[in-house]
Amino acid sequence: MVTNSIDAGVMADLFLAGAKNLERNKEWINDLNVFPVPDGDTGTNMTLTIMSAAKEVSALRGTGDIDMQSLCKAISSGSLRGARGNSGVILSQLFRGFTKGVKEYDHITIPVIAAAFDKAVETAYKAVMKPKEGTILTVAKGAAIKAKELADNGTEDMEDFLRQIIERAKDVLEQTPEMLPVLKQAGVVDSGGQGLVLVLQGIYDAFTGKETDFSLSEAETSPAGGRSAAVNVDAQADADIKFGYCTEFIIMLNKVFNIKTELDFKAYLESIGDSIVVVADDDVVKVHVHTNDPGLAIQRALKYGALSNMKIDNMRLEHQEKLFKMSQKAPEETKRKPAADQPRKEVGFIAVSVGDGINEIFKGLGVDYIIEGGQTMNPSTEDMLNAIDQINADSIFILPNNKNIILAANQAQSLVKDKKIIVIPTKTVPQGITAVINYVPDMTAEENAEVMCREIKCVSTGQVTYAVRDTSIDDKEIKQGDFMGIGDSGILTVGTAISEVTMNMIDEMMSDDMELISIYYGSDITDEDAESLRSRVEDKYSSCDIELQYGGQPIYYYIVSAE
Repeated sequence: MVTNSIDAGVMADLFLAGAKNLERNKEWINDLNVFPVPDGDTGTNMTLTIMSAAKEVSALRGTGDIDMQSLCKAISSGSLRGARGNSGVILSQLFRGFTKGVKEYDHITIPVIAAAFDKAVETAYKAVMKPKEGTILTVAKGAAIKAKELADNGTEDMEDFLRQIIERAKDVLEQTPEMLPVLKQAGVVDSGGQGLVLVLQGIYDAFTGKETDFSLSEAETSPAGGRSAAVNVDAQADADIKFGYCTEFIIMLNKVFNIKTELDFKAYLESIGDSIVVVADDDVVKVHVHTNDPGLAIQRALKYGALSNMKIDNMRLEHQEKLFKMSQKAPEETKRKPAADQPRKEVGFIAVSVGDGINEIFKGLGVDYIIEGGQTMNPSTEDMLNAIDQINADSIFILPNNKNIILAANQAQSLVKDKKIIVIPTKTVPQGITAVINYVPDMTAEENAEVMCREIKCVSTGQVTYAVRDTSIDDKEIKQGDFMGIGDSGILTVGTAISEVTMNMIDEMMSDDMELISIYYGSDITDEDAESLRSRVEDKYSSCDIELQYGGQPIYYYIVSAE
């Protein structure tokens, strides 16, 4: 018997089947990623996105009373809030557009589905500032074109309709290496497009009667095995505190504070502590340092002028108190106070960061809320919204600090109505640090956004990590276990020694107008190795200021910026 329509109950089952098929194959999708880096990859991001929606659909399905309006809301809202990574955000936008096209119908027919496919593609393309062909967008567009063609030709058999759409999607997917040279060189199809095909295949298999388990386990709907992918760093558990006093103050300068003076002052602070931030701005200098003797930092600073806004916190005592309070409270009581309980202010900052050293740098620069995440686990739109809720400010700047997180931040921005959310498109941690440093309280939020966006373009970033598989990319043969220096536009160098790869990467990053090189070393690098690298860089680039900071980031041995 020919079936030519689908009701809400069937559509819920089909959606869950598509989600589960993607979840079963997520590691295969991860392996299709062009860059062989140990990151939170496409398969993981798309799976966490669709499973966020699947959880909502499963709960709705459990009530036994599903209508198309409530189902569409569950799919759209669940995927939008759970979206993470560029591929996940695009997938959520496809769902958003599709549900807009079908939510007014009790039964959806082939013409309705075809129109909804078109709406899905339109919505997804609009969400991406610079759409690139050869990606999930192209695969979705190919499926939508085929759906319209079949509907216009009067196709009435839903099974045949779905089969032909999937065949077209697979055909387009096979063509993606011809559209993107980087895919062809690596010998893979687009991973996001493959993920979409798996969703469609799961839907088709369920529609044709293939046995499918529509129930969802807790593990399937929880990121990282039940852990939150992004957390407020203030709630982190035990840590080794090397220097006990967080010391902050402002120097009101009464003498010249030039580059040499600043470098001498920083060198002194490094001799007595870490997590150092020194920002000179006209006649004032903002200082942040962790040290075991705040008096030494204060005495040296007094040589340059009077001090104001002094703040010294005993981090060891605070840490012990925090652990004691956490042990005495239920988990839900350890959350921050709601934003409504905090004093209202004009501007707040949210930064995505990973690594205790980098986290401290951001906090020292005035960032209100740090979302723990980045390359290894992209925060979701929901994580962004939760962070926004915790800040009682009229305007809030979000610093994604990763190109794969910008779309999720933009999506959060579009969902907030009671605050002005400004996403600064920082693609790396050094860009994020530069953005905060260039914030000027006397300027409007719009003026600051313009300045920040301009200044981050002056920052060149390189990151050193290791390869998780053999591949060929950017005309470089890479073996599993090799170290790679990755720049803003691709892989700059490959080798078997971390220090040599880092030096070669810096060489590739440098240009004649560069004046400052900042090096953030990760959790797997010793202080001695980091100092050795600093010495090599100073010897080679003696005309540049060289800053070395402990970042504590995992996976990436060094993050280097040049500006």
